[in-house]
Amino acid sequence: MAVPPILKQGLSVPAVAAPLFIISGPELVIAQCKAGIVGSFPSLNARGEGEFEKWLIQITEELATYNKANPDKPAAPFAVNQIVHRSNNRLEEDLALCVKYKVPIVITSLGARVEVNEAVHSYGGIVLHDIINNTFAKKAIAKGADGLIAVAAGAGGHAGTQSPLALISEIREWFDGPLLLSGSIANGDSILAAQAMGADLGYIGSAFISTKEARALEDYKQCIVDSSAEDIVYSNLFTGIHGNYLKPSIVNAGMDPDNLPESDPSKMDFGSGGNTDKKAWKDIWGCGQGIGAIKKVQSAGDLVADLKQQYDAAFARLANLQG
Repeated sequence: MAVPPILKQGLSVPAVAAPLFIISGPELVIAQCKAGIVGSFPSLNARGEGEFEKWLIQITEELATYNKANPDKPAAPFAVNQIVHRSNNRLEEDLALCVKYKVPIVITSLGARVEVNEAVHSYGGIVLHDIINNTFAKKAIAKGADGLIAVAAGAGGHAGTQSPLALISEIREWFDGPLLLSGSIANGDSILAAQAMGADLGYIGSAFISTKEARALEDYKQCIVDSSAEDIVYSNLFTGIHGNYLKPSIVNAGMDPDNLPESDPSKMDFGSGGNTDKKAWKDIWGCGQGIGAIKKVQSAGDLVADLKQQYDAAFARLANLQG
């Protein structure tokens, strides 16, 4: 199965920007797409009445204008992330808007649902479903997803625990469709490494938190620049699902990052912070282990340019080894 053309359009580097809860907005998505990487955001980030539709209009119109002015170098497409777990009471409404505006790529999380996939397919869109193991991968494809995002150890936010080497290898034994790898993908070298393992594209999240267009606190951005893999804590306390978080933010919230209690997985909570009094994604900062590669706060366009330079250099380095 070939990679769909939409996942190749306008790319300067083979990667998709992960949807960042609270942090990804229209400004970041548009900048990512114009720079040559698929930009994305969670629909739940648009919280006001009618806000999600306004964002879809803004992104769609601005990218259309850009493409008209740059027919030889169009922008990459954009994607919307939908939490398809039953706890998301906005799913039906938000999905209808995705259909109305023909969102090119829909990224689904926390459960695979046939009706969601069918809705996206009705207008020609594609669905990428994120998974943390081979069992979930098979279920997603059986229910009609077009491609998979393998969320391996080291990914930011809700991350898996499996080695990317093992996870990609097991999926490729039976699936030849679009496959993305998430987990410490923060430079061009790691994008190429993902492809060498068998993935088609890298999936980059944490690196974009520290960009100028990101809707993150300046302290959050600087903490990423100042931190490394040692500063990442894996816990399910904050939302009920295991994820990776910045240790300094946990300390600032008055908790001991080395002695965090377990949360009840049946009480998944993406706003009020699980079993804590803090708001999980506001005060406790999600982040992956790849942030050692992030050395400064810069624009999304400059970050993508760096990724391309690193990717090309890594490719040339491997070519010399073969020679």
